[in-house]
Amino acid sequence: DSFEDSELGEIPKGWGIKPIGQAVKCVGGTTPSTKNPAFWDGGKNPFVTPKDMSSLTSPVILDTSRHITDAGVDKINSGRLPIGSVILSSRAPIGYLAITEVPVSVNQGVIAMICNKDLPNYYVLHWTETNMDTIKRNAGGTTFAEISKRNFRPIPVVVPQKLVLEAFVQQVEPLHKQVVLNLQESNTLASLRDTLLPKLISGELRVPDAEKFIEEAGV
Repeated sequence: DSFEDSELGEIPKGWGIKPIGQAVKCVGGTTPSTKNPAFWDGGKNPFVTPKDMSSLTSPVILDTSRHITDAGVDKINSGRLPIGSVILSSRAPIGYLAITEVPVSVNQGVIAMICNKDLPNYYVLHWTETNMDTIKRNAGGTTFAEISKRNFRPIPVVVPQKLVLEAFVQQVEPLHKQVVLNLQESNTLASLRDTLLPKLISGELRVPDAEKFIEEAGV
């Protein structure tokens, strides 16, 4: 196989280089006014902040600590992001990463990358992680470092040939899906523990009843 020169050094012939902002759609978010209960009270739409991402054990968003209403979503220019978006904390600190497994909205501390078949989200996730030093070098800010969308979008990304990307996705996607399943099962078990343990300790629930409850939950 032959190689050719590029701004990033030698790359396989037939591969390309694009600014990440051209390869995927990069958007940001904002926080609806917390003084307006219409944006928050009873909200069911997951709202991602860097704080949510800081506690992740795997790069997957299944839910968030705060939720906003549909009216709150409408106040955010990027609105509700599609499942499969890659999100990056852009400050406080720069570098938390995840793929969204539910539709979410994001605040001003997050850059979201909406991917397509030309550059799949699994590739973008690993590209972002691998190039974190470059991303941080492009950050500004005096009080704390922040990578703006303006400074993030021009960062070059290597775009492999379609067949290579397809082969990459075939290898990575099953692994990612297994991670998601494991997290979902872990969350279910934690919820059952928090529900059943106090009742078992107090004597409100007997062990056979708890076992039946767990069986019905499909765990």
